[in-house]
Amino acid sequence: MHYLKLIRYQNLFMLALMQLVFRFGYFQFENVTLALQDWQYLLLVLSSVCIAAGGYVINDIFDQGTDAINKPSRMTVGKSISESQAYNLYVGLTIVGVGIGFYLSNVISKPGFASIFVLIAATLYLYATSLKQMLLIGNVIVALLLSFSVVIIGVFDLYPATVPDNKQQMGILFSILLDYAVFAFMINFIREIAKDIEDNDGDFNQGMYTLPIAIGKSRAAKTVFALSFIPLAAILYYINSYLLNLYFVTIYLLLFVVGPLLFFIVKIYTANATKDFKNLSVVLKWILFFGILSSAIIRINIKYNA
Repeated sequence: MHYLKLIRYQNLFMLALMQLVFRFGYFQFENVTLALQDWQYLLLVLSSVCIAAGGYVINDIFDQGTDAINKPSRMTVGKSISESQAYNLYVGLTIVGVGIGFYLSNVISKPGFASIFVLIAATLYLYATSLKQMLLIGNVIVALLLSFSVVIIGVFDLYPATVPDNKQQMGILFSILLDYAVFAFMINFIREIAKDIEDNDGDFNQGMYTLPIAIGKSRAAKTVFALSFIPLAAILYYINSYLLNLYFVTIYLLLFVVGPLLFFIVKIYTANATKDFKNLSVVLKWILFFGILSSAIIRINIKYNA
C-alpha cells in the first residue's frame, strides 16, 4: 500500500482512464482507421502511467524536507520506504515507460518520436530537482505535461494513420484533442497554484519561490479566483458554440463541470485555511475528470440523437 501511495495511484488511474475514454469512448466510434491496435494503445497508456509514476516518485524523493512540514503523517519516502528503494522504483518505472515508447515509435514507423518519452521523463526529473522552485515555471510545466498526455494520443494514434482521403476528418479529431488539452492545462495550472498555497509553509522553509511566497497567500488566492474565470468563460463559450443541440451533454457539463467550477470560484475567494485549499484542489481534480469524461458523453449523445 505504501508503494501505491508513493506513485499516487488515484492520479494514475485518472490519467489512464482519460486516455482510455478518448480511444474507446470516442475515436473508436468514428469511421476512421487508427494507427495502433487495441493492445498497442494499452501499451501507450501503460507507458504514460509508468513515466508519470516515476515523476511522482522522484518528486517525493526531493520533497522530503517539504513533506516533513506540510504532511508529516502522509510521508512515504524516508519513512515507510527508504530513499534507495524509491530511487530503484523511479529508475525501473522510467525505463519501462521510455522503453515502451521506443517500441511504439517503431510500430508507427516514427522512431524519432521516441524522444518525446525521453523528453517527458527528463522534464519530470528537472521539475523535481529545480524547476518547481521557480516562480510559476513549475506550475506551467506540470500543467503542460498533463495536457500533453492528451495530445500524445493524437501523435501516436491519429497522425500516423492520416492520409489524403481522411485528412479533414483526422484534423477535426485532432482539434478536439487540442481543445481538451487546453482545458486540462487551464484546470491543472490553477490547481497547481492552489496546491502551492496549501504547501506554503513547507515550501518557504525549503527556500522555494512559489506564487504564494512571492505575493502572499491571500493575494495568490485572489489570483486563482481571477484565473478561474478563464476556463469558466471558455467552457460556456464552447457549449454555446458547439454543444447546445446536444441537450444531454449541455446538462452534463452544466452540472458536473460548470457547477463545480462556480462552487470553486465562490469558495476560493474566501479560503484561508490549509484545509480549504486542500479541499478545493480535490474539487478541481473532479472538474478535470468530469470534463475529460464528457468526450464519451458527447459520442453517446450524438448516437442517441441520430
